[in-house]
Amino acid sequence: MLSKKNYERLGETVYQTTLTNGLKVLMVPKAGFHKTFAIMTTNYGAMDNEFVPRGQKEVVRFPDGIAHFLEHKLFEKQDHDAFDLFGKYGASANAFTGFTQTSYLFATTSHLKENLEILLDFVQDPYFTAATVNKEKGIIGQEIQMYDDDPGWQSYFGMIGQLYPKEPLHIDIAGTVDSIDRITADDLYAAYQTFYHPSNMSLIVVGQLDPDQTLAWITANQEGKTFAPNEPITRIPSPQASPADIVAQTTRQLTVSRPKVSIGLRGFDNVPAGFAGLQYSIAVSLMFDLLFNDTSDNYLRLYDANVIDDSFGYDFQVQRGAHFAQLAGDTDQPEQFASELSAILTDAPAQLRAAQPQFDLVKREAVGRIVGAINSVEGIANQYDGPLFDGATIFDELAILEALSFDELLAAAHDFLAQAKQTVYTILP
Repeated sequence: MLSKKNYERLGETVYQTTLTNGLKVLMVPKAGFHKTFAIMTTNYGAMDNEFVPRGQKEVVRFPDGIAHFLEHKLFEKQDHDAFDLFGKYGASANAFTGFTQTSYLFATTSHLKENLEILLDFVQDPYFTAATVNKEKGIIGQEIQMYDDDPGWQSYFGMIGQLYPKEPLHIDIAGTVDSIDRITADDLYAAYQTFYHPSNMSLIVVGQLDPDQTLAWITANQEGKTFAPNEPITRIPSPQASPADIVAQTTRQLTVSRPKVSIGLRGFDNVPAGFAGLQYSIAVSLMFDLLFNDTSDNYLRLYDANVIDDSFGYDFQVQRGAHFAQLAGDTDQPEQFASELSAILTDAPAQLRAAQPQFDLVKREAVGRIVGAINSVEGIANQYDGPLFDGATIFDELAILEALSFDELLAAAHDFLAQAKQTVYTILP
């Protein structure tokens, strides 16, 4: 049955159902929009490299980078490439792999039915052979080598590697040239059959659409296929590092014109489940806005002192089983960059209380960013949090943000910072 959730103040409606095979379907019609965007996601990413394959009983450790490799290979079939089919019907398509999810997507202004069927069919019809797998190894190997030469990418994963030295989060999403060389067609089928069951997947469609008609197309497509019975997925958690395992500081040299510094903060507190976890994520993100956005006293002071420039940025992420922050930028004063930002974080409780008068302004800015994303079909679809926050959408995120109080921000900031451990990763010319 198709359920409907109205967000009356925004004039938005989310239609949602779960098909008999377990596939979760969300649809958001956008009146007046010419474009439609669809994204199909599996709850499987680069971190999931040790699990019990479907139909087996023993744990298997798969080569690093297999989720990303599988993403690449799904487009190629025995007699065609899915990209060509999308092109035939005027759609642009893409895919990406993250730490915990893999997504396949298209955008189109016409032929929605045909493009939805292409998306569902190519994702749900794997074709791997030893020859095609070996050919892809060369392509992905070049991609890995390209990122090996990317200072920004190296700075990011260098920082993560020091925060998560024992967990697969620190491994590059694409793996290494050596690890992908060990991937076989059988490995890809085992990973696919385990994680690409409809019950572990979602399909989001946003834009010019009729919900009942679109659901009828999706349902008919799925009813024409046979899937194995749904089984629980057994993922093997990696050994958890302790705060003592965090690498405090590393400096390396690469071909860069200016030093790059990345400061990481790993949370050791427990992120709440469901919508409470989304509130926590929003509150901690807003904390960093108060401390470091480009109108804050800290930013202006460090900018005027030439410690930071407009390359400076920050981010807070909550993933399945991990949460961390990054503050990074190019600087001619790497030691002062690290010491100044570390001092601000250490003094954060007092700094936040002093910044309370800016809370409403910073919150309104964050609201504006979400409202801007709501005016984009991609923004709505890509903000679906799936199983991480109990199926919350961008509209739920906006409601939580608008209701957030300063005291709730302080509480979340305390929970995160009181147990967080810091690392500094510096790249010098």
